[in-house]
Amino acid sequence: MDGDDQFRFAVEAYRALRRENKVPPLLLVGVGYGASYTQPGNWRIRDYTPTAIATEPESGGADAFLGFLTETLWPELSRRQALRNDLRGIAGHSLGSLLALHALFQRRPFFNRILASAPSLFWDDRALLCHASRLQRTGAVLPARLFLGVGEGDTRSMQGDLEMLESQLAAQPFPQLEILGRRFPRRDHYNVLPDAFRAGLQWLFA
Repeated sequence: MDGDDQFRFAVEAYRALRRENKVPPLLLVGVGYGASYTQPGNWRIRDYTPTAIATEPESGGADAFLGFLTETLWPELSRRQALRNDLRGIAGHSLGSLLALHALFQRRPFFNRILASAPSLFWDDRALLCHASRLQRTGAVLPARLFLGVGEGDTRSMQGDLEMLESQLAAQPFPQLEILGRRFPRRDHYNVLPDAFRAGLQWLFA
């Protein structure tokens, strides 16, 4: 996600891992808008948020955007490239990680490799945690790997929300969901990306 601003960090991490023979060949795709974060034409607030809030009237379009990724983008990628359908990853940072986690917490998740760097779990009074809790109570099985990362210099609320998610998943685990959490020293919300993408890609795809 946020391909306009963050894709280069994923590419740099991947190339370094390939040089060290720590991951297999992967197809990386940066999904963007042709416009950076707050510029006109960037729709991350609309597309990455699972619920709508009054202060952001165009928010809440994550389900529709997830439909685009799975029903339009992935088939087009499959037409162009020989893809393995048993390994499907989605990665994001901050609000992009909120979408990645939303993609995971489905009855039958399409993506099974999730890289969530500093996820914006605060959105709509932590609505994603409530959604995950409801899914847990259904006995859903999630055959996937989840990488969670955050910089030790990120805000207390960002770190605290991530700890809440980790505790919730540990207290009532989803069957077949493997989870790795990492804290990155000397990194904050803005410079953690290279570390998170490198560690996440290596663990998810090694």
